[in-house]
Amino acid sequence: MVSDSPHIDAGELFFSRELSLLAFNQRVLDQAADEEIPLLERLRYLCISSTNLDEFFEVRIAGLKQKLAAGGLHSEPDTPSASAASTLRTLAVRAHALVDEQYRLLNEVLQPELEAEQIRFIRRSDWNTAQETWLQDFFQNELLPVLSPIGLDPAHPFPRILNKSLNFIVSLEGRDAFGRRSGMAIVQAPRSLPRLIPLPAGTGDSGPYDYVFLSSIIHAFSDQLFPGMQIRGCYQFRVTRNSDLFVDEEEVDDLLHALQGELPSRRYGDAVRLEVADNCPEDMARFLARQFHLEDDDIYQVNGPVNLNRLLAIVDLVDRPDLKFPPFTPRLDHQLWQGNIFATLRRQDVLLYHPFDSFVPVIDFLRQAARDSKVLAIKMTLYRTGPDSVIVETLASAARAGKEVTVVIELRARFDEAENIAVASRLQEAGAHVVYGVVGYKTHAKMTLAIRREKSGLRHYVHLGTGNYHPSTARVYTDYGLFTSDAAIGDDVRKIFLQLTSLGRVSKLKKLLQSPFTLHTGLLEKIQRETEHASAGKPAAIIIKVNSLVEKSIIKALYAASTAGVKIRLIVRGMCRLRPGVAGLSENIEVRSIVGRFLEHARVYYFDNNGSPEVYCSSADLMERNLFRRVEACFPIEDTVLRQRVIADLHTYLADNTHAWVLQPDGEYLRLTPGNAPPRHAQMEILAAHAGEVD
Repeated sequence: MVSDSPHIDAGELFFSRELSLLAFNQRVLDQAADEEIPLLERLRYLCISSTNLDEFFEVRIAGLKQKLAAGGLHSEPDTPSASAASTLRTLAVRAHALVDEQYRLLNEVLQPELEAEQIRFIRRSDWNTAQETWLQDFFQNELLPVLSPIGLDPAHPFPRILNKSLNFIVSLEGRDAFGRRSGMAIVQAPRSLPRLIPLPAGTGDSGPYDYVFLSSIIHAFSDQLFPGMQIRGCYQFRVTRNSDLFVDEEEVDDLLHALQGELPSRRYGDAVRLEVADNCPEDMARFLARQFHLEDDDIYQVNGPVNLNRLLAIVDLVDRPDLKFPPFTPRLDHQLWQGNIFATLRRQDVLLYHPFDSFVPVIDFLRQAARDSKVLAIKMTLYRTGPDSVIVETLASAARAGKEVTVVIELRARFDEAENIAVASRLQEAGAHVVYGVVGYKTHAKMTLAIRREKSGLRHYVHLGTGNYHPSTARVYTDYGLFTSDAAIGDDVRKIFLQLTSLGRVSKLKKLLQSPFTLHTGLLEKIQRETEHASAGKPAAIIIKVNSLVEKSIIKALYAASTAGVKIRLIVRGMCRLRPGVAGLSENIEVRSIVGRFLEHARVYYFDNNGSPEVYCSSADLMERNLFRRVEACFPIEDTVLRQRVIADLHTYLADNTHAWVLQPDGEYLRLTPGNAPPRHAQMEILAAHAGEVD
């Protein structure tokens, strides 16, 4: 048994998922320091690390604080019993260090390099007379009319502060128009205001890309908000709140309307973090913390804008292609795109790997299905997409044309609930059948089914993917998509749609693995098969590529396989609780994370199977929620050529020595370097192989 290993205590079998997630965010931040990456893209990575950290607090830290409030332990079987309080303290130390590094990189590295390229954020102390005059006019005409300062007194209590909004606490001296002494006031910056204000070229010595932070302008002219009073200090702050929505699906009659009612509460959930300017006096920072019921560990004093992710606008505002990744044109199979997709799929399966392959065929598959008089029905799952998506418009037009269109929309896709509600309403207005999945289970599977009447009878044409039907993310997320008219796979997909709409039981699937029913047990069986092969001296190997690996029975099965001699290579982008490289337990397991230009998102499962390899792609990560609380699809790549293509991609990732981090037994990640070997960059090699030359 794994737990009986003499080399490691049972409580040390699994890394902390929260610390693992922070470690991933550190790898993202490391990209901002990588001088081999174009400068504006490094700024983008800094902003991504800030956005990731926001979500970490909104979801992970918020969950731990809820456990703490309930007096519970943050512990699971086979892990050390730890209080939520001690876990929060450990995470606070790591998070504070990460935030300090973010601002060090901004102030000491990126800003000087940006200034050298004439991209400047002009501080108040550096404004010349012409700039100050222009900014004062801007404040008077554009900002002052929409700002509503609130002096704090018994008639003006501390206001409700929006989640992640920009605010200022102002220290005042003197009496207002009514003779009152307030002492403090709050100024809230409306979200409609841009956070970066471009200075017109020619204003003083302004260059082509000079910007001033909104916070600097409000700070500089804050005295105009409090006429007759003295400003002793003005300090920006931002509060992060619990953003999980709670809807008791068993108790509501209409999930859409219930979610609509809950969405506003996300803006005012329990506070979990306070960011304040580093020059804010300690007594004022603690005053703010008390208003939000936060402790000292929850206060993050920062040397710069409290909303780093707003710097992302610079990447689009600055027209400097030389400071960005070179553009590329995804490969487009013209036979598939310009011809009849149904005729192509009757001859062969087609596999796309986005963004290296174009997303256009996915859209065209839907368009042809919508126009084809022989297509009787279209069924599709949508998890994340936009109401203005061409996919939504195509489905709506098919419904208006009289086709049977059924769309399973997951309303509870975190942070996309509002957009998904809009999509659902639009499709219903067009006459499509819209359902919201299964109560208690998120529908995360990515499936499209077109049912076509042909001479031989009804034929099922299917698209199955590892990522969302979202054309924008298909440009930056790596995801596989399989087109097939295989009868067994088509029937499996039809059965899953029947299950999602009718809620009836379905017979056993022939080729697909599906959570929450067969995916977990199916993967365990395949891992066990490799274990038995290794024990019998037969070839045995496992390669898994996922976003997260945290589910314990899968990890234990991989430990057992390693002990039996199975060579296991794991490509895990984010959270990984498995401890590799432990003698007698996991010495045959390597874990690496690839962080590059594109977000690694595809989930792939490879099993050697005694020389007859099997490859599956899936929408599911190896997490409890994916395996037990979601509807997921895992599909085989059966065509020999396509299967070998996926295997070749996996081996390319395993050869990366420039953008790969290898997980160590102590939980730290070590970035690989080429040394004397030729440098290998997996994403760029795959881009060259799939999409041809970069533009």
